[in-house]
Amino acid sequence: MSTGKSTRIGLFVFDACEELDVAGPYEVLAWWARHLRTDTEVVTFSADGAGVRCAKGLRVVPDTSADELGPLHVLVYPGGQGTRVLLRDDEHLAWVRRMRASTPLMTSVCTGSLVYAAAGLLAGRPATTHWRAFEELAAIDPSVQQDQVARFVDDGDVVTSAGVSAGIDMALHLVARLDSVANARVVRRGIQYDPLPPV
Repeated sequence: MSTGKSTRIGLFVFDACEELDVAGPYEVLAWWARHLRTDTEVVTFSADGAGVRCAKGLRVVPDTSADELGPLHVLVYPGGQGTRVLLRDDEHLAWVRRMRASTPLMTSVCTGSLVYAAAGLLAGRPATTHWRAFEELAAIDPSVQQDQVARFVDDGDVVTSAGVSAGIDMALHLVARLDSVANARVVRRGIQYDPLPPV
């Protein structure tokens, strides 16, 4: 499905993925691609190209399948309860490792990092996840250097973020990293993301 764009970003979706883990980064990255970087393509995909039902019932119809996806520059892997099935799926973990070999930048939101850990991508590396999943992360790979404070952890070719809304922060960081801080600020203003706790 490659369209020849100079930068391709793929968001993987699966049954019981967390809605905002997908929609938050998608909003940031797609806004950037549409308004500031038209040489960038943002696509969604599932394992077989079929629609998925997210954790709270939202249905998502992806653009394509993993087999038809083509090469990516960035993979965004969300979290959600569905990760608990995938991190025990040897075939899926082999696919994650193949993606690691061919994709320059692997990113995760929330418990997507659990799958990365199960695939061996986080061994001995700093990473974060949802605040309630640190024990699970340690059980999967005790060598992971857990950062329980940061909203996201950039370790070069792997970027992990904390839970749910932290994926928005990570995506803005990706815009700054792939483009510029100035344009990340333009995106932030464009989507009017300026969180202040309501209580």
